[in-house]
Amino acid sequence: MKKLVVGNWKLNLDHLEAIQHLQKITYSLPEKIYDEIDVVIAPSHTSLRSVQTVIDTDNLYIQTCAQDVSQYTTGAYTGEVSSLQLSKLNIDWCILGHSERRNYFSETNEIVNNKLKSVIKNDIKAIVCIGESEHDRLSEKHLETCLSQVREIFKGIRKDSISEIAIAYEPVWAIGTGQVAKPEDVDEILGAVRVYIKENSFNIENFRFLYGGSVNTENAKDLINTHNVDGFLVGGSSLDSEEYVNIIKLSL
Repeated sequence: MKKLVVGNWKLNLDHLEAIQHLQKITYSLPEKIYDEIDVVIAPSHTSLRSVQTVIDTDNLYIQTCAQDVSQYTTGAYTGEVSSLQLSKLNIDWCILGHSERRNYFSETNEIVNNKLKSVIKNDIKAIVCIGESEHDRLSEKHLETCLSQVREIFKGIRKDSISEIAIAYEPVWAIGTGQVAKPEDVDEILGAVRVYIKENSFNIENFRFLYGGSVNTENAKDLINTHNVDGFLVGGSSLDSEEYVNIIKLSL
């Protein structure tokens, strides 16, 4: 399976800036790179339609990703955006359970589980985020925390319903801090998650395993050469088109 590199733009760029940023990225990438890497961008909801239109019109190989989705499909939920609505925009991916959603908006594993069921039902591929706090890491509960998240998020998910999915290990202490997990620590977590997926009869061929958390051009090569890393979920570095393009190239 190809490597997967996702740029999460978070709460940045209006729809015009998003189009310009998309164009800078695509103009800098040789077409042959898409043979080996799935390149994905995750703009704000207000920019999704704009970038998707450019992608369709210009026949670009870039894939789109929503940063979040509602756990509800329809109803009286003011301000929410559903997976059904995203599917009508031909959105390819959706990020679920990012630590910023957990920390600032009190998302639980149960909510992420509901969201995962919803996106699968509407044929959107999920990028499921897991990761431990600094306290968990220092108290050596990091592995237990991450596996617990996986167990609860995948509870009740039909094994034959998953066509393609990514699990992104994003240690909370490394997101936006400049700190990055050591390759051996990343390998430990993603290796254990990979084993769990296999032991619970999911088709491992449908999964890709990513690392996120202060990814940049200085650490990308070492991390991508880690045995269990299939790509990246890139945050702040994806807002610099040159930096993001170089991370993609280093992921080969």
